[in-house]
Amino acid sequence: MSADTSSSTPCIVFIGGGNMCEAILSGLLKTGHSPSLVRVSEPFEQRQEYLRATYGVSVYAGNNDAVTGTEGASPPADVVVLAVKPQVVGQVVRGIASTLRKTRPLVVSIVAGVAIKDFARWIRGTPDGNDDSQATSAGVPIVRLMPNTPALVGEGAAGMYADADVSAAQRAQTEYVVRNIAKEYFWVGTEGGVDDVCSVSGSGPAYFFLVIEAMEQKAVELGLDRRVARRLAAQTALGAAKMVLASPEDEDVASLRQKVTSPNGTTHAAVQQMIKDGVPQGIAAGMQACRDRCVSLSDEFGQL
Repeated sequence: MSADTSSSTPCIVFIGGGNMCEAILSGLLKTGHSPSLVRVSEPFEQRQEYLRATYGVSVYAGNNDAVTGTEGASPPADVVVLAVKPQVVGQVVRGIASTLRKTRPLVVSIVAGVAIKDFARWIRGTPDGNDDSQATSAGVPIVRLMPNTPALVGEGAAGMYADADVSAAQRAQTEYVVRNIAKEYFWVGTEGGVDDVCSVSGSGPAYFFLVIEAMEQKAVELGLDRRVARRLAAQTALGAAKMVLASPEDEDVASLRQKVTSPNGTTHAAVQQMIKDGVPQGIAAGMQACRDRCVSLSDEFGQL
């Protein structure tokens, strides 16, 4: 079994070398994690060459080779991060199932909409996908991680859920990975909590892009240069967020809004019009639609 101590630096393997892999990888190396303790599996040769040249890590074309490493030269994987598209994750996991059962690393999935029960089922199955219905447990610890795209600029937020096989040391290993991409990260008590996180921070950057987009466009219509409008709107969003994070936890956001909203002033006029037009209700409805889609995706991808 792979090492399971938080005091040692884990060997981390990424299955999938896309943007989120790169965000985590870059963060790990910036904080001193050795490139010799990172391996990446990536099918596209151009991307393989880029990752090797940029980060000095071992990159494999085969998933099983990445998990096991070069015999006698690489340590076994302590953590395997699944960073592939949901549409192919079933095939990918079945393909490395026997290796995972043998080496038993911590598996961290950043694949949206795929439940732990399905990962367990795929891991129990044979590599060609014939599940053993008599098996009762995958025997491989699994964490679902919901990061978000601001991780790419070091401003991520994330939620995590661990199955019963995940030890305290492996939770620490998960946090070791996550803190390189997220400034705010939390464990949730149920797997459904991952869908809740998705509706807030997982999909949330798009909500704010929509607001910034609308503010930019209106500012241009009012006469501002587009570059000026964009940067003013973006910096205002960033500043407001920092004020929320810097405020005491027992101070609600409504009180911050009220502090900057003078009665019958300009801000009051804007906020009242937005409330009248149903902006808060629209945001809440959008978040609910996001969560509902998370649940339906889990049902869809579970059939793969």
